[in-house]
Amino acid sequence: MAGQAGQRPHGGHGEYRERDKKALTQRLRRIEGQIRGIQRMIEEDASCVDILIQVSAARAALEKVGLLLLEDHTRGCVARAVHEDGSQEAIDELMDAIAQFIR
Repeated sequence: MAGQAGQRPHGGHGEYRERDKKALTQRLRRIEGQIRGIQRMIEEDASCVDILIQVSAARAALEKVGLLLLEDHTRGCVARAVHEDGSQEAIDELMDAIAQFIR
């Protein structure tokens, strides 16, 4: 992130609307259920291939959540900062967030 570690100069942890929070929360609950299902599959000695398929699906679902959060940050915090002439810091923060996300 731009600045010191942990700082979020442009609104930080989420200025998404209630509808967006609800949608993200629902997605995360589904992912939580997928993870519990994977645990159960392992406990029940399910096929490794079947487990790997479920791990892949859970990973894809988490990546979708991350992309939605990046979109929200870009359309909200970054757009606002550019409008308010804080564009370089906001762009640096966005690039740091993208770099962290794709690791």
